Amino acid sequence: MTVLGLTAAAPARTRTAQTAQTAQTAQTAQTAQTAEAVEATEFRLLGPVAVHDRRTGTGITPSGPKQRALLATLVVHAGQQLSVDRLVEELWGDKPPANAPSALHTHVARLRRLLPAPGHEWIRTLPTGYLLRLGGASTDVARFTRLSGQGRAAVPQDPRHATLILDQALALWQGTALQDSCHGPLCTAEAHRLEEQRLTALEALYEACLHCGRHAETVSDLERLTAAHPLRERLYDLLMTALYRCGRQAEALGAYERARRHLVATLGVEPGPALRCRLEAVLNHCPPPPPPPPPAGLAAQVARLQARIDQLARDQADLLRRLREQDADAAR
Repeated sequence: MTVLGLTAAAPARTRTAQTAQTAQTAQTAQTAQTAEAVEATEFRLLGPVAVHDRRTGTGITPSGPKQRALLATLVVHAGQQLSVDRLVEELWGDKPPANAPSALHTHVARLRRLLPAPGHEWIRTLPTGYLLRLGGASTDVARFTRLSGQGRAAVPQDPRHATLILDQALALWQGTALQDSCHGPLCTAEAHRLEEQRLTALEALYEACLHCGRHAETVSDLERLTAAHPLRERLYDLLMTALYRCGRQAEALGAYERARRHLVATLGVEPGPALRCRLEAVLNHCPPPPPPPPPAGLAAQVARLQARIDQLARDQADLLRRLREQDADAAR
């Protein structure tokens, strides 16, 4: 009877092992699907705030302005804990609701249900705030930063290649940064930072175009940009160069006078050394500089390295600023 009992128990143990193995296989498959969904997710901030699924080409846009502002704030500070107080200030400013922490918790819960890859813990609840974990997901801001950095580094030695990369970077923009989501200081500061990066990329693009001899086709764009950003001297410098190389010296001098009027009237300052040097070059009919030499391996590497060093310096300054802000918040 003992032998019979052992014989009867064996199939039961086998079925239990098979069930456990099936469950483990299903769990592994689910984990792989979740990881794939996370890696296919891109958070988009260069325009309307949205979540994009690269597998299906579909997007998710939070319905309300508070939801969009919350998502934007968490993505901008991904990997960092944001306190309840800072998030409340970001969403409601100096007029928070009666029970602000509960209202914030409700918005977080709604956002969790909205985000893809349900098996991934996107937003962690911490004792004093919340933290968004990107995991393998990406952002259009990171793509833009990488491409624009590569493009700027390529301008001196390979301007044609630089125009291609910078065009790709600028094509990521679908409107103003964090569109309709800048309710508080965190998103407003980030939107201003991103706009500055966009303008810097545009300046590099038109510099590369001038290196390639595309003077005439850049004039109208630069005139539009100087009208939109009348205090940005670099744009006037590029416009004067393009006009002069098109044989339009008088218009180049007129561009300088417009820049000077705006600077004096708005800031009470004269144009800087770079723009004054451009004026002297136009007045003295200095010939345009020769086109850059073809890409040389070592020179191109040095240019890329210098651009990388400059970017790291900017990143370091940004991280130090954020650290000081965190220390200030902790001291409150």
